[in-house]
Amino acid sequence: MPIDESRTFKPVRIALLTVSDTRTSADDTSGDILARRIADAGHELADRDISRDDVNQLAAHLHRWIDDEQIDCIITTGGTGLTGRDVTPEALDKVKSKDIPGFGELFRWISYETIGTSTVQSRACAVLARGTYIFALPGSNGAVKDGWDRILAHQLDSRHRPCNFVELMPRLRER
Repeated sequence: MPIDESRTFKPVRIALLTVSDTRTSADDTSGDILARRIADAGHELADRDISRDDVNQLAAHLHRWIDDEQIDCIITTGGTGLTGRDVTPEALDKVKSKDIPGFGELFRWISYETIGTSTVQSRACAVLARGTYIFALPGSNGAVKDGWDRILAHQLDSRHRPCNFVELMPRLRER
């Protein structure tokens, strides 16, 4: 997709949340991949943390970041599978104002190219929550690369044409 070099790049302030009962800052490889890609793209890593796979704890963490005016966007990694502990989509349901269904649909289409029909096990999704974008990616390194490189790097670039998420930011809270 085309980048219009005549337009000004606007950095996005992104918070990154790894959802896991087992990962620590020492072995959060998918979080590290996303943090590097966020910085390399010229965006600001506004905050980074790890949260357990607990729907209420996760929703509370998301509410804090949604209410933080220094955060434009939240990306989560992990907790989007089918096991009993995978609760990221349920936490997003607790905080959302609107669904962004095309994100999950496109993610699974892209993922199909890499992992075939196993992509049906992914519940990658995105929502808008009181003016803040939240994108929930699976926790695998391949999934975060696909989600960032093939969707978010473009949609979070204000120069992307014909449209992008950044240009909508000033209007997300209007009534």
